[in-house]
Amino acid sequence: MKIKKQITTAFLAFIIGIFVSPTPLLAQKNKSIIRLGEANTQNFDQGWLFKRFGLQADGSRLEEPKGIENLSYFDASWQKLDLPHDWAITGPFRIDLAGETGKLPWKGIGWYRKHFMIAKEDANKRMFIDFDGAMAYAEIWLNGKYIGTWPYGYSSFRMELTPYILPGKENVLAVRLNTEKWDSRWYPGAGIYRHVWLVKTNPVHVGHWGTYITTPDITEQSAKVNIDVTVDNQSKETIEATLQTQIYEAGIGNNIGKSVANSNDIRLTIQPGGNTLASTIINLTQPKLWTIEQPNRYFTKTNVLVKGKVVDTYYSTFGVRKLEFTARNGFLLNGKRVEIKGTCNHHDLGALGAAINTSALKRQLQMLKEMGCNSLRTSHNPPAPELLQLADEMGFLVWDEAFDAWKTGKKPNDYNKIYDEWHEKDLKALIHRDRNHPSVFIWSIGNEVMNQRDIEMTKHLADIVKREDPTRPVSNGYNDPDGGREVGAVEALDIMGVNYFFSQQARWDADPRYANKPTIGSETSSCVSSRGEYFFGKEYQNWQITSYDSAKPGWGCSPDVQFKTNAQYMHLLGEYVWTGFDYLGEPTPYGSDETNLLNFRNDPSKKEELKKKLEEMQKSNPPSRSSYFGIIDLAGFPKDRYYLYQAHWRPDLPMAHILPHWNWEERIDSIVPVHVYTSGDAAELFLNGQSLGRKTKKPGEDFRLVWNEVKYKPGELKVISYKNGKEWAKDMVKTTGKAAKLSLKSNHSQIANDGLDLAFITLRVEDKDGLLVPRSKPEIQFEVEGPGEIVATDNGDATSFESFQSSTKHAYNGLALVIVKAKKGAKGTIIIKAKSNNITSAQTTVLAK
Repeated sequence: MKIKKQITTAFLAFIIGIFVSPTPLLAQKNKSIIRLGEANTQNFDQGWLFKRFGLQADGSRLEEPKGIENLSYFDASWQKLDLPHDWAITGPFRIDLAGETGKLPWKGIGWYRKHFMIAKEDANKRMFIDFDGAMAYAEIWLNGKYIGTWPYGYSSFRMELTPYILPGKENVLAVRLNTEKWDSRWYPGAGIYRHVWLVKTNPVHVGHWGTYITTPDITEQSAKVNIDVTVDNQSKETIEATLQTQIYEAGIGNNIGKSVANSNDIRLTIQPGGNTLASTIINLTQPKLWTIEQPNRYFTKTNVLVKGKVVDTYYSTFGVRKLEFTARNGFLLNGKRVEIKGTCNHHDLGALGAAINTSALKRQLQMLKEMGCNSLRTSHNPPAPELLQLADEMGFLVWDEAFDAWKTGKKPNDYNKIYDEWHEKDLKALIHRDRNHPSVFIWSIGNEVMNQRDIEMTKHLADIVKREDPTRPVSNGYNDPDGGREVGAVEALDIMGVNYFFSQQARWDADPRYANKPTIGSETSSCVSSRGEYFFGKEYQNWQITSYDSAKPGWGCSPDVQFKTNAQYMHLLGEYVWTGFDYLGEPTPYGSDETNLLNFRNDPSKKEELKKKLEEMQKSNPPSRSSYFGIIDLAGFPKDRYYLYQAHWRPDLPMAHILPHWNWEERIDSIVPVHVYTSGDAAELFLNGQSLGRKTKKPGEDFRLVWNEVKYKPGELKVISYKNGKEWAKDMVKTTGKAAKLSLKSNHSQIANDGLDLAFITLRVEDKDGLLVPRSKPEIQFEVEGPGEIVATDNGDATSFESFQSSTKHAYNGLALVIVKAKKGAKGTIIIKAKSNNITSAQTTVLAK
């Protein structure tokens, strides 16, 4: 049904801080929103049944019986579980499976069923089921009746249940997922891996993702807030309705703060089975701007009234901020230049797999923030809604990306199979869901797509985005930037996204077609390393990679080289490092992913060289099951590179970091190069109190200080860094004794007892003096007493085939991780214990509340 736009003279009045409606909106102070969108929304994650058919975890096959979708199908023997659920993360890891997808058995056919009751008094309601994401090819039935499908596993989508709902009786929702039909270049997960919601509305209600909020005019004194609201009428009669919207400050999380403004009433006439788009403007006085440092947010509460009675309430979020992108002065947020210091990240959460968990995601973002990261690229797909909510609240800018492939695929069964039918639906779903989030500042239509030289296709996709949201620029990640520019495909974009190849930047800047085209490093560096591993005279050994932060694939560069490029071309908007965290799959260089050849599509010699390496890798079948790209490892432990980025991205933070560790008994009097990462401009190194010299950075040239001729002697290695001639920061490493004891430290002293909140507990292997013992890898046994349970364990080792669900885990270079949650509804003290042979045990506590 075509939307009718209805604008009344009432909306032109700017109403500030007073109620003008005869039925005023209620104050919402201290109230928490369960979920953005419809107020009458119920979390639908609990009480599902699951059964896997098709390919099984061990490689065998279990054929699907017929009639699984039917109301009467017998499912009593199925696995009982709560969502979100990733059926593949339990493994087992298998050496015969592809490293690029994590050597995990993710391909299969999964069925989910949920039995539920709907009250008789809801007989006149409209019922919807919202999926935040389901991997992949979702097909949905209610009570044996087919509802619909959505194949793209990363998209959020809604299905209406109303025609087949049975009020007052048991209902059965059945969902079939098929990852056998899906191909991926990384671990995609499998299952209903994001949240599910049951939405109840009256026939007249705000449409799905039915608000669109912009702030086109901003001054220090006021901000004009434009609000478009789509109202659906699913009744059989013409409806006269009234629309009211009120603005509130946002507190922590989804807590609503004080009321700050509201609209005049808008009168609507909506035809049966139709909808109307109503527009209003609210003038916000003394607006609190959304910035990276102070991410002030607002909520809107929109009420729909019929005959004076509220029939629908809808919550939205927005921020007051101004975005400017220039080819010569970079990116400006609220008029202030901001260098993009971003990271790319895949969607998995390490040992938790693809199943979304807000506390785990928040932990990741807190670590990135501490490093100095201010922006996130959702590589290479729509993210979970929770990422955007956290980004809004924490002050991250988000490059929101749609696809990894268009009409021509990189894998036989990737997005190319559904492009023709689904690309517009998926783009609209992404934009309508995310366009009110202040954190979202760039839309991306793709990453290194095979069709990146296709002018018509690029323009077609960009036009869809601009039609749905003209307030943000559109970009694309190019690994063939020369080609994209030469043919003119880039002219359809607002921002040129460059993956790695900056050697032609001067020529691009001189091209008159792109004189006003801002450029950003949409993917940079691709440095690879293994935490705590240091090799001398080589970079690769035993399926691990040196942590001297010099190793990279042929298309990549060290962080230092990218820093230098950014300094040379100051007009670049900034960069997105590949990647912030290690992720499951794509264990370059220990993988045989042939799509890596695409990075050398215009360099036949390098392409042939890489092809030979990939063929050799296929024969050796490496055990690597996760990436080495991360600045932080899979368990969430910073690698040395973390401190290199922190030194550069947070120049005002006093810090210094020495590498490597100082346990090299086999290298006494042999050379052990020492690197120092510091935000200072100079540093002096001492070995056992003796100065090894002072070194100074050349601005724009040096981003680390290196002592290449240090002869190893046991003892103490110390650095003092300086800034502007004054002492700035210190760091020290010592030769340790043997592993003598364990220690445990939780990132939270207490957690909620909702079964979702997690405590991440770090285990350290220490000597008798409490120093971390490098290269120590004892087997650790974890156990929990009290009202808690172990969710997963990890150690950050990309070659470990130990199950993430095992309570036993080998430490990796002195560290391991245990993730714990409280039993749902239980209260009290959770005691976490760790023990290992011939090493003193450790324990810590977490309070469940």
